[in-house]
Amino acid sequence: MDMLLYLLTVVMAVVCLIASIRVKSVYKKYAKVRGMRGFTGAMAANEILRRNGLADVQLQMVPGELTDHYDPVNKVIRLSDSVYGRDSVAAVAVAAHECGHAVQHAIGYTPIKIKNAIVPYASIGSKAGIPLILLGMFLSFSPLITIGIWVFAIAVFFELVTLPCELDASKRALAMLTEYGILAEEEVVDSRKVLSAAAMTYVASAATAVMQLLRLILMNNRRR
Repeated sequence: MDMLLYLLTVVMAVVCLIASIRVKSVYKKYAKVRGMRGFTGAMAANEILRRNGLADVQLQMVPGELTDHYDPVNKVIRLSDSVYGRDSVAAVAVAAHECGHAVQHAIGYTPIKIKNAIVPYASIGSKAGIPLILLGMFLSFSPLITIGIWVFAIAVFFELVTLPCELDASKRALAMLTEYGILAEEEVVDSRKVLSAAAMTYVASAATAVMQLLRLILMNNRRR
């Protein structure tokens, strides 16, 4: 069973890599397709925020590609320079997705409330969990291994709660792009491809984290 979980974890790690490569490939493809309505990423974001009454959410441009994110603490949507001023289907889709997170935050969407609440602990879990487990194994001190597993489990839970947030943000983005006429109907189909490719990275990451956690639990049980 342990070997099977190990193999599945390796397979999912490969899937994560493939998903990451694919999202970049799909993004680059549709980054070359200009939207018929002429909306840039920033224009699309401003329109969505206006339509949803989110005047307190600000837009900022940040360097890089696919570095876009929503900051719920400061209520800022940060769009990469490859999205902010570009009028491609990919840029508009990504901007709308980040606006989807802002809408989630504004309406009190439960998964994103949970996600935001555990961010500090998840960061600790992802950094300290495995080192604690390895140290416990080195010292042959089972309680430390158990603590490490619980700490790592927080990071895994964060991955799991992130998944519905991302899927819901994409669903909201596609609906808003259609309803607000930011993209033509056939362009929404293309934007769905961009967001679906991105979603697969979260699915693969969550699955990998769960398998790794199960493998650690089995290893610890065998040591006992």
